[in-house]
Amino acid sequence: MSDASSLRDRYCELIDHITNLTLKGKIRSKEQVYQLLNDGVEGGTGELFDRCLGDRLAGMQRQTETQTDELQHAKALRSLRALKTIQGEWDRWQQDHQADRTLEAALQSILQAEGDRLLALLMALDPNQPQPLRMGQWQELAQRLTEQAENPEVENPHAGGGLTALAQGIRQGIESWQRIEPHLVSWIYDQGRSLGFEGAGQRGPWMLWSQQVKRPIPQALFETLSLGRSLSEWAEHPTQTTGQHLEIQAADWIELAILLRCLQQGLVTWFDKLVYDSKVGAKLSRSTYLVFALIWAQLAMGLQRQTIHPNISQMFAKTCLQAGLQILRAFAQRDYFPLYGGIFVSFSGQYLADTLSYLDLPLQQADGTQEKARILTLLGYSSLVLGQRDRALGFYNQALDIAQAAGDRPCQIAVLNHLSRLDVGNQQYSQAIGRAQRALILSREAGDRPGEANALANLGFSEVFEAQQREEADPDYYESAIDRLQQGLQLAERLGDRQSQALCLSSLGIAHVVIEAPQQAIAFLEGGIHASQFTGDLFLQGTNLAYLAEAHYQLHHLESAVYAGALGMYLLHQMASSSWRQPAGLLQIIQGKLGEGPVKAVLEQQRSKLIAIIGVDGYDYLPTLMSQNPPQA
Repeated sequence: MSDASSLRDRYCELIDHITNLTLKGKIRSKEQVYQLLNDGVEGGTGELFDRCLGDRLAGMQRQTETQTDELQHAKALRSLRALKTIQGEWDRWQQDHQADRTLEAALQSILQAEGDRLLALLMALDPNQPQPLRMGQWQELAQRLTEQAENPEVENPHAGGGLTALAQGIRQGIESWQRIEPHLVSWIYDQGRSLGFEGAGQRGPWMLWSQQVKRPIPQALFETLSLGRSLSEWAEHPTQTTGQHLEIQAADWIELAILLRCLQQGLVTWFDKLVYDSKVGAKLSRSTYLVFALIWAQLAMGLQRQTIHPNISQMFAKTCLQAGLQILRAFAQRDYFPLYGGIFVSFSGQYLADTLSYLDLPLQQADGTQEKARILTLLGYSSLVLGQRDRALGFYNQALDIAQAAGDRPCQIAVLNHLSRLDVGNQQYSQAIGRAQRALILSREAGDRPGEANALANLGFSEVFEAQQREEADPDYYESAIDRLQQGLQLAERLGDRQSQALCLSSLGIAHVVIEAPQQAIAFLEGGIHASQFTGDLFLQGTNLAYLAEAHYQLHHLESAVYAGALGMYLLHQMASSSWRQPAGLLQIIQGKLGEGPVKAVLEQQRSKLIAIIGVDGYDYLPTLMSQNPPQA
């Protein structure tokens, strides 16, 4: 107690000393105040100094409010200004020393991780930490690692890369980022290109970025992406894939980790500032998070198959999975994280189908956090797109348990809505209705309007299918169910929620196809196509086209049915969704009625429109796709 009292007296004297120096005009700059604090405050005692300063500020504030003597009042005002200067520099001192503590903790975590220092470094650079390291601290960390590497008792070149290699990787990553930074978004203006894996050709930013970096590993990675080649094959056989001798070391993975993180964060920051169209900016930010998470998943896939240096490759793969998880966890904290709808707009089905399990791997080891529940919801939807219903159910059930435990009501409501939709696909209509009703009650209690719009859509959707299963003849029952769908659509329109609008329009269209009211169905489905194009939900877009083909078929508009069916079939197949068989089956039925020649003639008439959407290769692939795999009910 006496030590604390003595220290408190010292700190009060220090504050008074700085205040008096200021009043005497002996403080020339804020830096002098900072240095006096730095010399006078002992480490680990900042809370005590903070209380002393707070007391002095409160006391001086009272003096300025109560002092009636003009000279004394003026002096009190000057003293208060001096104390506020001390407070400003004290805040700075605390930030600097917190940064020092964070840096020291990062260094110690790496030094103590004798088994896998590469992974420890990646964890230290995690942007999801309460006090993430800044780039200047990365450079300082590299210097500290270099100094520690001179100690033979500390350096261990076999612990996931030696300290020297880790320091080298940090410096290389920063240097590569500084080369690319001036060209971060220039490709958007110059080329009008989109972000993602669009296939062969110099698409997106990748080729431009490959021309800026000077080191072979990031250059080869960007070139592989620009040509639409498999990243997993590149990671497995970098020399064979690129035709040049490449041996990826620990320093190279650190360089990639830093470079890709800077690129991803830089793009998201830029897209988030698109104030002229915040919805477009949010859409681009979502794609950015997912593209970079997928890059790491693809790299992990290839490394896990590598056989030349299996132990080292497995260590690198673990690092890649951790990097992907860090991106997803940061994404899950954003207010535009997609709890509803399709989000793999930049990925073909090949990438999506191959990497879902790899994106899931690090989640199996992560704690049951709110972010984990949201990521599992995203993976559940993606699995459902692929027709992996059992896997989607597993993801959703895990997400629901975690969201309930974490008190994440919007996520809980979203999962119930997804489960209701999944139940409809499994023809469990009563269960679907029950989940939708529960989601509706919770959303109204929580004021979750997007959740309410989706719940209304799912409830009406489920009731239509249940009535059809029971062979319900009363038209009033269907009217009641469709009225719920209309309520959901009106709410989504008031919210300006295009994703929910797309779902409601799609549900209304499908419901009218089910009750054989094709003319009304067409209007809703065409609206759903437009809305899903805006949101970039290819799965919902393909589903709408598939049912649009059904509606035209009911009206005997066979040419329109062929066009919509062919386009929906191709889009769903490209996403590796098993739903592509539905329009393929319809096209086979039409071909059986009209003959192969007339169907080909219709496709030829629509050739220019189809090519504008799916390209020449997609158009040429349609006949092959139509003849594959007999339709399944």
